[in-house]
Amino acid sequence: MFIRYVDARKSWILLFAGLLGLANALILLDQGIQVTSTSLFYFNALFILSFLLFFIWRFKRETKYAAALATLQEDMALNWIETLPEPGDGLDQLTNDILREASLQFKRKLSDYKKTQLIENEFTASWIHEVKTPLTAMKLILDAQPSDPEIRKIEAEWLRVYLLVDRHLHMTRLPAIESDYVLELASIQRLAAEEVRELAPWCMEKNLAVSIEGTDVKAITDQKWCRFILRQLLTNAVKYTPANTALMIVTDVTGTGQVYLDVIDEGPGIQPHELPRIFDKGFTGENGRIQNRATGLGLYLAKNVADKLGITLKVQPGQTKGTVMRIIFVNPNAFEAVRRGSGE
Repeated sequence: MFIRYVDARKSWILLFAGLLGLANALILLDQGIQVTSTSLFYFNALFILSFLLFFIWRFKRETKYAAALATLQEDMALNWIETLPEPGDGLDQLTNDILREASLQFKRKLSDYKKTQLIENEFTASWIHEVKTPLTAMKLILDAQPSDPEIRKIEAEWLRVYLLVDRHLHMTRLPAIESDYVLELASIQRLAAEEVRELAPWCMEKNLAVSIEGTDVKAITDQKWCRFILRQLLTNAVKYTPANTALMIVTDVTGTGQVYLDVIDEGPGIQPHELPRIFDKGFTGENGRIQNRATGLGLYLAKNVADKLGITLKVQPGQTKGTVMRIIFVNPNAFEAVRRGSGE
């Protein structure tokens, strides 16, 4: 801060140096002024010392407020405006007033934005619920004609529309997920089987064989949001897996006692250089651009939900063909400790 202060006060220093130089020139050039070299030395020393003392005093006084602001910046809380330091002079008071007014304007704009966002979310959620009514009616009509192959094709397309609507509904609920989930012990294989059943028309359209293998493990999680994560992974797997191949879901326990679920497909796989970005919003990757059907939202939303539920999502490395997406559930004992710590 001292270097910045010196840089900001260069005009002071130049003025002092100029005045001192002018005084010395007048003393030396004016024949009417007789001053010994010792007196001239004392004069310059006293002048410089006085300026240094003045400079240090002003530095401490003028940077006290700025130093307090810098400290506040390092540990800024939500109510930082209430902890602003007391201004030392008129300029500090002006800065203080500007900061308070800027904070007030920001809070007003943020409040207006939140109101607008809330209205939009409520409208979207209402629209989705309205759309689900005709979708449900369509599903009943489709189920009434199970033997018609053309109807089965329509059902596959109906499923894609339903999945898009459902994902958008979950997007509107995502900001409030902490107040929505219910943690309970659930069978992971049962949750996977329910999602496979939902995707059955799409799998049959592509003639995909889906198998669930491994141990019927259980984990503490929220069933609705856990199924949402599974839905995104399975949707991606079905989308990119070639027709007449297979999908495999494997559940088991790691050596450290963590429950996991693997979604294994026979698709083109993920390029190594794309792995660090697969959970980024809007990232579609090479395969998504080739097929021109990816939105870059599925894995992004799945990762967001997983983080809030204490679930780890990752791609198993070293795959020469296909993709293995792994879901690792938090250790039950650790989850119970978190719940107790939060007062649940």
